[in-house]
Amino acid sequence: MTAIVPTPLFIKSALVKFGATDSYEAAVRDIKFTPSTSVVTTRAMAPAAIYQDVDLATWTLEMTYLQDWVVATSLARYLYTNEGNVVTLTFEPITGGATITASVTVSPGAIGGAVGAYAEASVSLPSTKPTFVDP
Repeated sequence: MTAIVPTPLFIKSALVKFGATDSYEAAVRDIKFTPSTSVVTTRAMAPAAIYQDVDLATWTLEMTYLQDWVVATSLARYLYTNEGNVVTLTFEPITGGATITASVTVSPGAIGGAVGAYAEASVSLPSTKPTFVDP
């Protein structure tokens, strides 16, 4: 048996791009693809007749970002303007490393926040299963 030694992901410089051109990593504070699976169970009349399987995962892109309503091309405005559009999201968690892409459905985040603090917003965007491309 081979002992697999992991290389833990430590994000400190990443790329986050919606669509083909603009990148928004300077505004994104937290980003992750989260799968959701469900176990399907059925039973029959015999006591041991219990059947279970796992359905395919559905995916959501969860993201927290800094709100910017001044710059016309900011991430907050992009999400607000492109509500409902399906776009390609490119995420490179380590600069020069693997690239992760998925199609996400854009949804706007909150507007505003508390006094004396930077305004942040969080969104959960429906996503296709992420695809990995090694460099």
